[in-house]
Amino acid sequence: MTHFRAPNRLEAGAHVALVAPAGPLQKPEQLPLAEENARTFGWEPIVGAHATERLGYLAGRDRDRLNDINRAIRDPKIDAVWMLRGGYGLMRILAGIDYDALSRTPKAIIGFSDVTALHAAVQRKCRIITYHGPHAREPLTDFSRDSFQRAVIRQTDSCGVVDNAREINAGAAEGRLVGGNLSLLSSLCGTPYMPDLTDGILILEDVSEPLYRIDRMLQQLKLAGVLNGCKAIVFGDCTNCPEDAGGAEAGGRQFDEVLGEVAHALGVPCLAGIPVGHIAEQWTIPLGAMAELDTATRTLSVTSYKS
Repeated sequence: MTHFRAPNRLEAGAHVALVAPAGPLQKPEQLPLAEENARTFGWEPIVGAHATERLGYLAGRDRDRLNDINRAIRDPKIDAVWMLRGGYGLMRILAGIDYDALSRTPKAIIGFSDVTALHAAVQRKCRIITYHGPHAREPLTDFSRDSFQRAVIRQTDSCGVVDNAREINAGAAEGRLVGGNLSLLSSLCGTPYMPDLTDGILILEDVSEPLYRIDRMLQQLKLAGVLNGCKAIVFGDCTNCPEDAGGAEAGGRQFDEVLGEVAHALGVPCLAGIPVGHIAEQWTIPLGAMAELDTATRTLSVTSYKS
């Protein structure tokens, strides 16, 4: 397997950049909340110069959002880059990210949803573990905080057993954690920033996508051949993702059926309903770390941050 490096653990005293690389903050109180979240871990928050800007659905101009990220990546005093929110916009600036600087000095990259674009690019260009976890502006429940700390501070198993998870295709697998937001991954197909899913346990989540679009995106990944080397598929929460009009009773299709078709075609274990996605209580997933999946026990375990 390809060697991945882990960034340093974020211990007390770490300097953490708070940036908005995609969509804008929606409420004035969200930035103070983000700063307070950082301080509760003993970190010093450093707010990006353009973190509160807005240009329609973007958090300011591309060059300004890019500059905020690159300044954080290049600054030797900054230990991590914690995204304020997702939305849309990171794909627009991927080509300008200073991957060489990040490769020289790996730093924790934290966020989810649209931040999947940056996770994917960093995996592809730098082979550094990044964290698919809550944005800085979000209230952290005890559950989310515990997983977050286990991932970015202690670098131990940040996942576990999910009693109510759904076994879609039985089996067990060991591999590297890969993936993120399904919409972003399908959009990255054919670009230089699509992550290598070979030997990976593919983690997926999405929001506000009708079932036929989920079906379409899964089929796109399958037809592109990028799923051929996957060891397993694990879907988190698909928030506000309605099934076909009329529901199963009226001849519609169900989410697990659509997901199962892909898993069965690939012949890989598949689990759905883990706490990942646009939900209050979520795991922080160290993308690039090694993990084990057992659908029988509904368990996903992070086994190593080294490979």
